[in-house]
Amino acid sequence: MTTSLLRPPLFDRLQDAQRVLIAGAGGGFDVLAGLPLYVALRALGKDVSLANLSFTYLGGTTCQWLAPGLARVDAATDGEARYFPERYLCQWLATQGVQASVFCLEKRGVGPTRDAYALLRARLDLDAIVLIDGGTDILMRGDEAGLGTPAEDMVSLAAVAGLHAVPTRLVCCLGFGIDAFHGVCHAHFLENVAALDVDGGFLGAFSLLASMPEAARYQEAVRFVHERMPERQSIVSGSIVSALEGRFGDHHHTQRTRASTLFINPLMCLYWSFELGAVARRSLYLPLLEGSETIFEVGARIEAFRKDVSVRARQPIPV
Repeated sequence: MTTSLLRPPLFDRLQDAQRVLIAGAGGGFDVLAGLPLYVALRALGKDVSLANLSFTYLGGTTCQWLAPGLARVDAATDGEARYFPERYLCQWLATQGVQASVFCLEKRGVGPTRDAYALLRARLDLDAIVLIDGGTDILMRGDEAGLGTPAEDMVSLAAVAGLHAVPTRLVCCLGFGIDAFHGVCHAHFLENVAALDVDGGFLGAFSLLASMPEAARYQEAVRFVHERMPERQSIVSGSIVSALEGRFGDHHHTQRTRASTLFINPLMCLYWSFELGAVARRSLYLPLLEGSETIFEVGARIEAFRKDVSVRARQPIPV
């Protein structure tokens, strides 16, 4: 693929795609990390849909069930008021004149999650899926000093990696450094990026700036959702918003991080993009998750893998 300094390769890969699904890979607020891309791609005239692996108990809501484990949520969906980022995102979009829904996938194993994505592919006639990770732990291949919170990310990665009917499948990360809160060694992340670059799977990185309308919409949406979920504000989204505000160092957007020391910095505003297939192929344990039906099976298989793998020593970034 020929690239140019004038255009991030991510958008070259999506140039011919007309129907794009932006999906939160790890659940929770990950779908909001895809909002700047959603805004940008819609401005290009593309038909863009949203999905998220949901942490909300969907059975306690009035969502529209499309299949077991897959539901449609919109601004009018009721229930689970304390934690429902997908509904509140739809409500914020409605304030912008956008009547949108979020397709919510229940936390399950690889098999059911792939079935849900296959249904969305057929329903939406997709020609591209972009998995979004708020943070960077989706790039952990299994032998790092810390994997972060891998189960949900790996289910989404494995599910979409097996969806060969979709011609363009990508991974994007937003929030470099934030997963240190969850034990990730970011020197290992950068080592993995370098290996993906050698394999042709790294599509570059570019920064969100507060002056960009896409970044402004993201900040507005995060604040809107946080105001409606004061007890369950997102550490990842809050850190990215802090970085966009120009905060630096030990700045706390939410009380949830008060017991720790943060390092808010401009690198948290970088989008890193990759070929999804390349990320999946480098994983040491992704094939072990095939056939899993529940998220508990996934967690157990990851734990069993970690007992036998030779773990890379943790190392600082020498800068």
